[in-house]
Amino acid sequence: MQRSIHSDSSSGTGLSTIPAELESPRAKLVYLYLSTQGDASITDLQKGLEMKKLSLYSILSTLCERGLVDQDAERYRIA
Repeated sequence: MQRSIHSDSSSGTGLSTIPAELESPRAKLVYLYLSTQGDASITDLQKGLEMKKLSLYSILSTLCERGLVDQDAERYRIA
């Protein structure tokens, strides 16, 4: 059974759904950022979330392996 967590978006875009399988706070943050921005490059994520690129590459790799995020060239978006 897959559970989802709903979070109110402060940008007024409605509800964002976070897959329950995401346990890491940083992975949740990256997922939410992509869900609100549509798509983003590593540099966009680095600037927007103030995280190191090395951490972002690791998180995005995991999200892609789980089928939660798609990569198109240099950009990432929710699958």
